[in-house]
Amino acid sequence: MNLMFRLCYVFILSFFREKLPAGRTRSELCLMTFPNDLDINMHVNNGRFLTIFDLNRVDLFLRTGLAKTMLRQKWRPIVAEHTMSYKKPLKLFETFTVVLELTDWDEKYFYMTHTFSNSERLIAEGTSKGLILAKTGPVPPTLVIETVKALNEPAAR
Repeated sequence: MNLMFRLCYVFILSFFREKLPAGRTRSELCLMTFPNDLDINMHVNNGRFLTIFDLNRVDLFLRTGLAKTMLRQKWRPIVAEHTMSYKKPLKLFETFTVVLELTDWDEKYFYMTHTFSNSERLIAEGTSKGLILAKTGPVPPTLVIETVKALNEPAAR
């Protein structure tokens, strides 16, 4: 709930940005830090970085058509693992770019890289793996991608 305004911003913005392909792809968002992002040290809290990465995933889900597919199929996205390295602090009202790249997948997981940067420096970077879960268990990534293409890409119909 603490990022509701940013979530609404990403949701609305996704309607005006170009669609992303299913499969290897990249989501990029330009944002600014606000007072509620800061901890007692007056820089962005380590947990907030992870929450902002969720916004990248929402952007990717919406722009690839995965969100619509997950609703139709009653699938849920799950982050199974995440690692981060923090390089430099991110201060109040600082603008930054956050990037998610879907780089690979295997029989169960999708693999992603995440970066926070501004025009001058790399602020933080990390990796995560996630999966799509159905009531029957994990959905193989190749099936997820094929289903997204079949349901959402006009050329695939």
